[in-house]
Amino acid sequence: MEWPPPTAARSSAPPPVPALLPSAGAVPPLSAQTCSPPGVVLSSYLLMAAALLLIMWRGLLPGLLCVCLGFLLTRWLAPRFAMLARPVPGHIGVPRWAQVVAATLVMLSPLALLGLGLSHSRGYLVEAPQQYRELLDYMARTVLELREKLPPDIAQQLPDGAQEIQRSIASYLGAKAGALALAGRVWLSGLLFAYVGILIGALAAVRHVGGVRGPLAQELVLRIALFGEAFRQIVAAQFWIAAFNTLLTALFLLIVLPLWDMALPYTPVLITITFVAGLVPIVGNLLCNAIITVVGLSVSPVAALACLGFLILIHKAEYVINAKVVGQRTHMGVWELLSVMFVAEAVFGPAGLVAAPLFYAYLKKELSVAGLV
Repeated sequence: MEWPPPTAARSSAPPPVPALLPSAGAVPPLSAQTCSPPGVVLSSYLLMAAALLLIMWRGLLPGLLCVCLGFLLTRWLAPRFAMLARPVPGHIGVPRWAQVVAATLVMLSPLALLGLGLSHSRGYLVEAPQQYRELLDYMARTVLELREKLPPDIAQQLPDGAQEIQRSIASYLGAKAGALALAGRVWLSGLLFAYVGILIGALAAVRHVGGVRGPLAQELVLRIALFGEAFRQIVAAQFWIAAFNTLLTALFLLIVLPLWDMALPYTPVLITITFVAGLVPIVGNLLCNAIITVVGLSVSPVAALACLGFLILIHKAEYVINAKVVGQRTHMGVWELLSVMFVAEAVFGPAGLVAAPLFYAYLKKELSVAGLV
């Protein structure tokens, strides 16, 4: 698995694909379009599409994302470790020892973080599904008690049909809470898939490439290169946006609200939801806003308004960052992103929301390289 920067092109080729990742070794350059027969090119497209569909069908998306993440981190760290040592005269590329050190660090870091988490927050990590179930039950009760939480003047303005809507929302949340009671095995298996994906990505980043590739192998490498570029542009950028959003939300929930005597319950769960939901553009922000605002309403209407105002403020700033970082690089409009996310969610469920921006960006890259868009 290599994501090399394509360089040359055949006679009718469109502009070359932009450089992807720093090279971790001697990797022969590929073209944006190779001289493979049309049947071989079509086979590579079919194999790539089948692999992505299989990943979605079997619920392996966390593993795929972590494979790409492990690959990116290893390729990013290796040259920086090499800079710490004295360069060897006549040597071109990243030394082998730097690649091995980078891969080892990437593979061992999750274990160190897990050990640290188990020593300080064992109950939260092990009982996370149970805590999310309790949060949904809490939100359901808050929705049912909406008239009691609001000031009397505002509560009287609610139409009579609002009670039926409240019961419907509460029933939906209760059903989701019941489903989460059985999610312990899924939670642990997802963590296992994620770690195995990091291992695969780190090992793939430092593997030795030798010999001459056949036509199909060259086309598959190009497919993976384009997918890796889409991942780097969308998921990596969204990861940092979600981390920034989570940091601000954590400061608000852990410091600002307690100073105003309006501390919210289930704060650790809300912070985790903020990060996970932040990985999903647009829809994730709306979901996070709704959850924190409902929990804030359980404390007081003032707390709910404070939460809503703060979240709108930071998410408006996040939209600007998102448009700059993601939109300009991928040339995707908001309507395009929303359309593919809704369709993917209808077909694949919540995993489709996460995969849709990445898969759609990859599709646009393939069409652009083929000169079709």
